[in-house]
Amino acid sequence: MNTTHHDHLPTTRKTAGLSRPLKTALLMVAIVGGFYLLREHWTHVAGNWVYLLLLACPLMHLFHGHGGHGSHGGHDGDGDQAAPHDTRKE
Repeated sequence: MNTTHHDHLPTTRKTAGLSRPLKTALLMVAIVGGFYLLREHWTHVAGNWVYLLLLACPLMHLFHGHGGHGSHGGHDGDGDQAAPHDTRKE
């Protein structure tokens, strides 16, 4: 018996999260539910649209994705980094 030999079986990884058809179905249910919710409460929404607009600003700042800051040159304090020059001679 050889104890150093291991059978290497291909491992299958399950994808994390929901499948695409389930995501699509949940999105459709949310859209239909939002439509009926807005339809029933339109007078309240229309009467307070200014406050809803003001509430949207901090919510957008709070929930905005924070991954889009990669092109600013980093957050280490060196904001004045120059691009490297091409030193090849022709």
